[in-house]
Amino acid sequence: MTLEILTADSLSPIRHGFFTRKGGASSGIFSGLNCGTGSSDQTEIVAINRSRAADAMGVGAEKLAGVHQVHSADAVAVTTPLDPKPKADALVTATPGVALSVLTADCQPVLLADAKAQVIGAAHAGWKGAQAGILEATVDAMVALGAARNAIHAVIGPTISQRAYEVGPEFFDVFLDEDPENTRFFAGGDGDRMHFDLPGYGLMRLRDAGIASAEWTRHCTYFDPDRFYSYRRSVHDKDPDYGRLISTIVL
Repeated sequence: MTLEILTADSLSPIRHGFFTRKGGASSGIFSGLNCGTGSSDQTEIVAINRSRAADAMGVGAEKLAGVHQVHSADAVAVTTPLDPKPKADALVTATPGVALSVLTADCQPVLLADAKAQVIGAAHAGWKGAQAGILEATVDAMVALGAARNAIHAVIGPTISQRAYEVGPEFFDVFLDEDPENTRFFAGGDGDRMHFDLPGYGLMRLRDAGIASAEWTRHCTYFDPDRFYSYRRSVHDKDPDYGRLISTIVL
């Protein structure tokens, strides 16, 4: 099966892609392009999937750079893939041929580029990382490499949509304590439950960082099981594990 790669005009002509699960070698609950080395999928099969993604970006698998994602606000600048992977949630580079990558399964994959300055970034932004400042940290790290803040374009890829993201009052209180205006990212649910708009919150943080543009591809991971892995859906389905989607960008 052919790989399916979602792209955004605002990041052109920089090579990039938000990969769906289509076209991979994994089977069972991981069926498709599972690129998660931390999953219980077969190591050699995950390696095949990652090689396919790297090939699609025009680089070898050894040039696929990533981090040990920990829901932090840490962004690292790289000139080559690091081993072991540093604990962080974003990477930036001005080095051609290094494919920055993040893995997600409901959290926001965010790809960023200043095409003129030739500086790129990739961020993993769940609610914890986004609130902690991972998106702003990524922009700052790109600026440190020579990007112009007002020339950076950012795109949020497939992530969990508001109607699928039910949360409790404790979650709401965390965001209310941060800023009372954050109530606009919550909609009513059943009883004391609410629905949180993660991509809406991410877009706000990106736009407040003063960049040129920020958009969401408007793909929901939860409601499209044929195309996307979803941690929350796997919990609801009582699956023992779940696959990880890969998103990449390379100069």
